[in-house]
This record gives sequence, C-alpha cells and structure tokens, in this order.
Amino acid sequence: MKAELDWLDDPRVFRVNQIKAHSDHYWYRNYREMEEKQSSYWQSLNGQWKFYFAKCPQERPVGFYKPAFDDHNWDQIKVPSMIELHGDTQNQYINTLYPWEGHHFRRPAFTNGQQVVHGQFSQASDNSVGCYRTRFNLEPGLKGKQVRVQFAGVERALYVWLNGQFVGYAEDSFTPSEFDLTPYVKDNNNVLAVEVFKHSTASYLEDQDMFRFSGIFRDVTLQATPTTHIEDLLIKPTLNDDLTTGNLEVKMKVNGDIDGTVSVLVKDENGKSILCTDQAVTSSLDIVSEGINHVHLWDNHNPYLYELTIALHDSKGQLVEVIPYQFGFRKIEINDDHFLELNGHRLIIKGVNRHEWNCDSGRCITLSDMTNDIKTFKDNNINSVRTCHYADQIPWYYLCDQNGIYMMAENNLESHGTWQKMGAVEPSCNVPGSVPEWLDVVVDRARTNYETFKNHTSILFWSLGNESYAGDNLVKMQEFYKQHDDTRLVHYEGVCQNPRYRQQISDFESRMYLPPKDVEQYLQNNPDKPFIECEYMHSMGNSVGGMKAYMDLIKKYPTYCGGYIWDFIDQALQVYDPISGRDVMRYGGDFDDRHTDGDFSGDGLMFANRKPKPAMQEVKYYYGQFK
Repeated sequence: MKAELDWLDDPRVFRVNQIKAHSDHYWYRNYREMEEKQSSYWQSLNGQWKFYFAKCPQERPVGFYKPAFDDHNWDQIKVPSMIELHGDTQNQYINTLYPWEGHHFRRPAFTNGQQVVHGQFSQASDNSVGCYRTRFNLEPGLKGKQVRVQFAGVERALYVWLNGQFVGYAEDSFTPSEFDLTPYVKDNNNVLAVEVFKHSTASYLEDQDMFRFSGIFRDVTLQATPTTHIEDLLIKPTLNDDLTTGNLEVKMKVNGDIDGTVSVLVKDENGKSILCTDQAVTSSLDIVSEGINHVHLWDNHNPYLYELTIALHDSKGQLVEVIPYQFGFRKIEINDDHFLELNGHRLIIKGVNRHEWNCDSGRCITLSDMTNDIKTFKDNNINSVRTCHYADQIPWYYLCDQNGIYMMAENNLESHGTWQKMGAVEPSCNVPGSVPEWLDVVVDRARTNYETFKNHTSILFWSLGNESYAGDNLVKMQEFYKQHDDTRLVHYEGVCQNPRYRQQISDFESRMYLPPKDVEQYLQNNPDKPFIECEYMHSMGNSVGGMKAYMDLIKKYPTYCGGYIWDFIDQALQVYDPISGRDVMRYGGDFDDRHTDGDFSGDGLMFANRKPKPAMQEVKYYYGQFK
C-alpha cells in the first residue's frame, strides 16, 4: 500500500496500518528495570530532527522519505515541539471558527484538503506540511525483537516511512499512534521519515478553543516486544454493596509465542498479598479473585492504590517481561434520588478544565508542569479535572490516580464551527451529526480513549467531547462506552442543543455557564438526572465573582454536583519585548493573527507561567467549604 493524499479529504480514512489501541501499561525486561523505571525495551527518538517546512502540499519535497535523499540543507527542529513556535508559520488563536474561515471556503465532509475557488475545487494553498527525518541505530535491548514506533501526539495527520517503505497513516492528534516497523527496521542506520499535514478531515473534529498548532508535539518512542508479550491489559476492581468487600478481574491479551507461564501478584500498600497465582500462557487470560475482604477505598482524601505485578516466563522458565500497574477500589454511581455518589457518599465536584499548556513551548509540556499542576490542585482544594477537550499525556493519568484527582476523561472531539456560525445555532452541515461518513471515526475516538486509559482509577466519567451538537453518531459513542464499561458514568453537554437525544446521551444534565437562578429552576422541578456544570465561572480578568451563588446551590440541592471552572491556565506565549527589554505574555491577536479571538485565551486561574491569579484565592476559599 502506498500513501495517498486523498486520505486527507475522506473522513472514512483515519488510520492505515495503525496498531489497535491498547492499555497504556509499561513493560520491562526484569524487576531491576521495573524498580528503576528504565525499560531496555524502549528507546527514545526525541531530539533534533532534520526538518523542511512546506507552505502548501504542492511545495513538499518529492521523495524526501527515501534514505538517499539529500537533506544537508534542511533546517533542524526539536522533537517534540510545535512547528509554529519554530518560527515557520503563523501563530493563530481562535475559539469557535475554523482557521481557514475568511480566507478559503470549505464545507465538510470531503473537501478539507482542498479549497473552492470560483466554484471549482483546487489544491489547498493553506495546508502547511512539516517534513521530518531522523536516523537511528537500535539499542541492544531492541535488536532481534518486534519493534514498533509510538507517536504520543501529532497534530493533525501524519504519514510515516521507514527506510523508504511506507509504514502507515494516522489522525487523532491527542492519542498515541503506533506502527509496526519490524518488516523494515535494521540494527543500524535507519531513516525514519514523517510528513505532518496541518489540515485533514480531522480538522473538523478538532475545533477546540486554543492556539491552532501543528507538528510532532509529544514523545516519539521505539518499543520492542519480547517473544511473548501482553499486548492489552484490563484491570477491573469492583466493590460489593457493603463497600468493604470486593472482587478483582484481570484480563490479558497475549501476542507472540503462546507458551510459558504468567504470574499475577497483587499487594496492598503494606506489602500484604491479596492475589497470587501462576498459570500457563494462553492468547487470552482471565484471572478472577472474588471475596476480597477489608478493601481499602480510593478517593480524593485517601488515594489508596494496590500494586499489580505481572511476570511472563518463556517455556524455559526465563523471565521475558514484567508489567506493574497501580489501581484502586472505588464505586461511582447515581442513586435512586439522582444524587451523584462515590463509595456510598455524595460526591461534590470542585473542578477545573485544564488545557495542556506551557508559556514557552505551547502544548508541548513537561512532567514538571504536570506535577506542579497537581500541587496547585491540592493546595487550592481542587478535586477534579476535565481533560478539555482531548486526551492528555499519559503520565497525567497516573498522577491523578496517585493523588486522588477525579477525572472527566474527554474524547478528542469538538466541531463547534460546523453548527454555530456567527453566534447562531445553524447545524445545516453539522459534524459529526448523523452523517454516516463520520460514524466510524468518532466511535474510533471513543474506542481509543477507552482502550488507552481504561485502567485508571481516577477516571470517574467518560466525556463524549465538547460542543459538537448532537446526533445519531454521538448516540453510538455513548453506546460504545455503555457496552464496554459498567464502572463509570458518561457525560456530554452538547445534547442540550438538540434535546430530542436527551434520553439517549449523557447520564447528567449538563450545561455551560447556566446562571444560578436557571440551575435552581432545573433542580426544583423533579430532576431526572443530576446537574453538572462542565464549564462555569469563566475566569477572565482577576476574579471569578459570583461563585458563592453556585456554592449555595451545592449546599441546598443534593442533585447538584458542582462543576468545572473554565479554565485552569491562560493560553499565552512568553516572548521577549525589545521595547521594554523584558519577557512579556502574548495572547491571541498579538501575533498579527487574523482572524483571532484575541485575549479570550486568557481565562485561566493561573497565568501562563503558572503563577496564580487573585481568582485562585476565591476558588480555594469556596472549594474549601466542602470535603
């Protein structure tokens, strides 16, 4: 199969040769590697890559993916990073509209790689392309193994070649894309080439309120799998009604040589074993431990985690793979009175929406950024986060598990600009709506979100996406979650725009910025769903004034769950100002970007340099009134 440019224009093509989504577990060669968290099966490809920027597809260098291609005149770019921050193209911040509006006419579903000029289709002149090349030798731990490459995040569509051979194609900017390199990889002098297009049909699904970047902005990693490998892991701890006893099910899918033995060990925080078993390897393993007594519950105040360790031995008894994973017991449900409960007690969401952001590197953030954010949450009585409006970096989910941060894990989906035009609700060409061509791609995004993060205790709610109206395709997303996960609830706010789907979509009545008096009106009229504000208290300027009115509703109405403040951190970039001679923060419109929503990107409780605004004091005070 060869790479086809037409894939950019077809919503039915969104992954080619991509490895199926699976759990985000790490694997190690032995226990020492596991303790040191350094796997010899993994090799980072982060660093300086050769780079060529093409303003449009027509200017792409022909055959750049071939090993003999002469790239000595190419620039270099840091991977991971954003192309726009490399200085090659325009920074642009917009909220609802699509980046091309006002410049080019496009209409979904099949014309995103093209533009319409005088009633005729012509090749897009604004779809910039980043061409990347890097050379690598396999480290010793990867030689002689099955080898794949993982791109943890690429905006917005990528084509991949290894040693001149086409490997695959992927969309969905914010979940991992993995490809098998084994047929083409060599021990030494490999040439990996990647072509990143800023726009594809995925652009219609990724109309989030943010700077519109492109490029390889998360880690690139080679991963070797041993002769016998656990490809997917499902950990399902469940609590009985007494909330003191429970059951544990561990399911594994095994690839490679279906031979040898697997041992499963689960210990509590004191090192006491609650499960220890050994059995022969099969392609599908299902281990169940019933009647676990004296279960320690997981919550925000006591994020108690059990330690699972899986060890694989081959037919000769040699250890080939060790997998650790932490998990907790908790029960999230809506009771008969429509109260939201965690572990049998009313749950109050004291949340924030959180974009991934760094004032120097945009959406390319560090582990230090994440740990600082967790500390800010804990210091200011914030107990929940909504991953607005995409999947975050994998380490963030582990940090939320370990620190008891309740998560609303949102799909990478927002199509605001297709149904809201100049402020009016006008869904004539709504994406994804009920259009059959968009069904598979949005259900796949739900599947990928679930399969990747399904083992994280912190995830209490799946969210179908943000501001994408409602239609048959979102119903299918809801059905996917309900068919695959009976341990969590499902959220979606946009159904309020198309209420005939209200009984088919979302376990919550969810609104954005609904005034307290209107929230109370819903709560007073025999609500059939608990009410949650997935966005409220829009934090522009120095205050989130009026917060008390919402907090009073929490005290008065048990069916009110609280909500998520918009939002946690400003989206602003720190640049040097030669006039003042100091570093300053620049927002939308400060980069001569047109069109733009200007300083609307400055609506965080934190400045972009992670210093708190005065509004954070109010949040700490009011959120601190509730346990």
